[in-house]
Amino acid sequence: MKKISYGFSLFLLIWAVFQAQAQVPAPKNAGYDGPNRLNTWSVSLTPAITQFYGDLRQYDFKMGPEEHLTGGLGVSIHKQLSPIFGLSTNFWTGNLNGSKQRIYNAHFESKGFLQGTLNAHMNLKPILFGYNKLKRWKWDIYGGAGFMWYNTTVYQLGSNKSRELIRSNTGASSKTAGEWERDGSTYTRDLVIPMGMAFHYEVSPRIDIGLDFTVNHVNTEKLDMTFGDGGGEQYARQEIWLFRKGDSNKDKWGSIGLSLTYKLGKNAVMAKKGKDGKYVYDPKAGRYHLRYTNPLDLVAPPYNPTAKDADSIFKANQPKPLDPRLFTDSDGDGVADLFDKEPGTPANSIVSGGGVALDLDKYIKDIIANNLPKEECEAMFGNVEFDTDKAITTAASQQTMKQVVDLLNLRPNCRIVIVGHTDARASDSYNLQLSKRRVEAAKRFLIRNGLQDPSRITIEYYGELRPIADNKSADGMNRNRRVEIKIMPMNDLRSSYPAGFRTGKKKDQEPGKAAREPKQRN
Repeated sequence: MKKISYGFSLFLLIWAVFQAQAQVPAPKNAGYDGPNRLNTWSVSLTPAITQFYGDLRQYDFKMGPEEHLTGGLGVSIHKQLSPIFGLSTNFWTGNLNGSKQRIYNAHFESKGFLQGTLNAHMNLKPILFGYNKLKRWKWDIYGGAGFMWYNTTVYQLGSNKSRELIRSNTGASSKTAGEWERDGSTYTRDLVIPMGMAFHYEVSPRIDIGLDFTVNHVNTEKLDMTFGDGGGEQYARQEIWLFRKGDSNKDKWGSIGLSLTYKLGKNAVMAKKGKDGKYVYDPKAGRYHLRYTNPLDLVAPPYNPTAKDADSIFKANQPKPLDPRLFTDSDGDGVADLFDKEPGTPANSIVSGGGVALDLDKYIKDIIANNLPKEECEAMFGNVEFDTDKAITTAASQQTMKQVVDLLNLRPNCRIVIVGHTDARASDSYNLQLSKRRVEAAKRFLIRNGLQDPSRITIEYYGELRPIADNKSADGMNRNRRVEIKIMPMNDLRSSYPAGFRTGKKKDQEPGKAAREPKQRN
């Protein structure tokens, strides 16, 4: 039953360890090198009181006859592998003594023993209390294995060490595990298994203080040169050298001491409490020690902006608003107000790309008089107005369009784009067909008035979709009833309107080519 209880307790402890380790990500590189590096090495010095437990021990918790207080000094080098697990190399030196009046009437001393072990540590504090509670504390349990070298002498009680009963420093004293010569003495070597616990408190980024309890199980009964065998005197017999097991348990020794730990590493810092009472980490301030730090605490939480934050971010990164003049054409000459160098040009005017009104008649005469190259083509814009609900050009518009014909005939490298628009007083479908009839009427007028190569004509119509003025006033509606004329180079075949708008292409028209004018009946 006792074995079952021990096994169940061990299972619960292992389960708790794995649960705690699951909260800590495995480091990619040993030593937690990465964006947030942690210090992992430390050195401890532990002066302690030592106590022997074995056959020559009168009492468990007080001194026997001729016993005196003994001590030792431990030095350890510790490597923290994770916030929970670590390894250490431990070295001890010190003295032991003990006595027992009953049966043995003897007292022993072992001066200047040496011990070296390799220990594995497990920090119970984060397992039992979590990482954020008792933040400055570390509670280790540990166990390991190593060797102990000792030199023991046994004296008769009451002889004031004048009568020596037996000693380990003889030629036959090393039959158990091995020997070591030190200052002319033979030290017996035996396996030792230390087990213990330690409490540490973080005083500063470099210094910890603690309390250490250790019990060292020595794999021999020769530490006090005595073994139990039914209560008889054993010193005259030679079985001690053969390591014959008696009735008693193997010897052990314990220690309790104050430890002082120095944490190694660069730029050592420790967590500080914030205004809300929680511990705050700043990886830029330096390196925290893995003894007290969960690496997850150094990872910055994802930023989840509030609605107010999102609004401020949007405003800070919002592009500057576009100039509204880019979308308005106050004088209806086909040039946006932002680029119009001569706003307020009269209706039926032909303007340059900068919105400057041109005397088209003079412009044509200059071309003829100066015999300018016919390959050149300068972009020009203009509007042709129509009466309400009609597709018949006005007299003023016809005069402008005749001048356009003369210009295009002089400039065979130019093409013309005719774009139809309406006001909003009818339905969408009706206005779309009306704008179509208007551009077709303008196209027929150009052809009938002698335009050479009608394939240079492209028609587009949008109904009421692209107004240049408010449809709530008579003047605004009058300006929206228009047909735009755009004279452009032949190598500029793309429309300046967004893709997807309806154009005047016929079903049998080839892509990229202008619609052909149907043959006129005689």
